[in-house]
Amino acid sequence: MAPSNADHDVDVVLAGSMFFDMVLTGLSAPPAPGTEVWATGMGSSPGGVANLAVAASRLGLRTALASTFGDDAYGRWCWRVLEQHERIDLSRSRCLEDWHTAVTVSIAEHGDRSMITHGHDSPLGADDLLSEPVSSAAAFAELSGMAAGDEHEEWWRRAAARGTKVFADVGWDSTGVWDPATLDPLSSCYAFTPNQVEAMAYTRTDSPLAAARVLAERVPLVVVTCGEDGALAIDAESGVEAVVPPVPVTLLDATGAGDVFAASFVLGTLRSWPLEQRLAFSALCSALAVQQFGGSLAAPGWGDIADWWSRTRAVGDTDLVRRYGFLDDAVPAGVSHIVRRADATFRWPDDVIETIPHPDRPLTAPPTRLEGNHGNE
Repeated sequence: MAPSNADHDVDVVLAGSMFFDMVLTGLSAPPAPGTEVWATGMGSSPGGVANLAVAASRLGLRTALASTFGDDAYGRWCWRVLEQHERIDLSRSRCLEDWHTAVTVSIAEHGDRSMITHGHDSPLGADDLLSEPVSSAAAFAELSGMAAGDEHEEWWRRAAARGTKVFADVGWDSTGVWDPATLDPLSSCYAFTPNQVEAMAYTRTDSPLAAARVLAERVPLVVVTCGEDGALAIDAESGVEAVVPPVPVTLLDATGAGDVFAASFVLGTLRSWPLEQRLAFSALCSALAVQQFGGSLAAPGWGDIADWWSRTRAVGDTDLVRRYGFLDDAVPAGVSHIVRRADATFRWPDDVIETIPHPDRPLTAPPTRLEGNHGNE
């Protein structure tokens, strides 16, 4: 059940780069020059900003995505999956002729991943796509782009001025400088959700909690993800601090786990849950996601959450049952939508050319359910 935000057109709006992700798991050995390595598992899915969009939509949030898609097989397939199967509003997105979708190959092993990406900068920026204001309760924005003063990254400031809660993330600083000035745009944001390495590097502190306390002087809400150590959060307005451990699961692929965490936290925020419940719920959703291939299509739906909760109560894990007792009221009643998982490859629908629009041609074909071939293992 989605939160009540009747005063807004959508619950969440986000902008960013979309990728076609191909994830390989179970490698017999690391790739080396002059060799061929076989993988036992493979999954294909929309990636990049799509990870956040799918995770939010699967939790019932009305989600609008502003991005550019290539006019190629990858872009057309991603558009179809996101709009028709994941029910994401793509009216602010565009499919560009003579421009190809960025592709990422992710190799998941030993609890981490390595990625190889090929793509080109989009000729359309976020401000071009969101030139008409979107009334939303929350928004996701990338802090590094905001700090750079990019002329195509002003949409989030306009959203914040209209009362939208802006949840900011930050990308990895490959320069190693970790310039604190990157954090300056937090003055216009509601929340900041870095991982522990990013948080400590930007604040020059030696622990996630110390980093969170420094960051809480800049932004009302700070959430720091700590990998195998769980997550912590500080509500600067109330002074409440919360820490939760991770949910034990068997890790398959960590791609997009942070995005699933962030989307889940937004849901709890819009529902006005206590801070510890928001944190625990996000930890659960990201734990369920890492058991699947890919980022976006690994995100859990309410059915996955309900199944986990039913199994957990049956097993009788006292700590988990206590920590997640709020799910009795949170999980929607009734039958939940069955979510799609990443397949090794994707089918090519006969009508795909007619159903994916060009920049000025809206989608008119009725939604259809895409059936996967489940060939990823």
